[in-house]
Amino acid sequence: MSEKMSPHSALIHVMVLVACADKEMAEQEVILMSEMIRILPIFRNYSVDDALARDAESCLGYLEKEDGVDLLMQDVAAALPPRLGETAYALACDVAAADGEVSQVELEILMIIRQTLGVGRLPAAAIERGARARAMTL
Repeated sequence: MSEKMSPHSALIHVMVLVACADKEMAEQEVILMSEMIRILPIFRNYSVDDALARDAESCLGYLEKEDGVDLLMQDVAAALPPRLGETAYALACDVAAADGEVSQVELEILMIIRQTLGVGRLPAAAIERGARARAMTL
């Protein structure tokens, strides 16, 4: 937390934050995060073996603090170029939708992410609709 986080780390922190929001990281959320890191172009230069566990631990460290979510989101916002705000929000929405249910606390965390990263209401609605569509099952 003392050194500036990288944009990749910021994206990982956002996903872990949403996954941990309801105090229980669902298996589907972990699987989805792993798959997204493996296949999405934004993570092409991210070293999963070296950094993923460290980033997840770092996120949990923030969440142990009383004002951890606020501190975390300040650092995420500082690490991400503004053009990646919608990307971070999309990743967060996909993780929230992964287990088929979005809890009230996950919705609150998504709102904090959206507001902190300056994602407008219309882009946010489109991103949320896309996440819902991708999470559908037969």
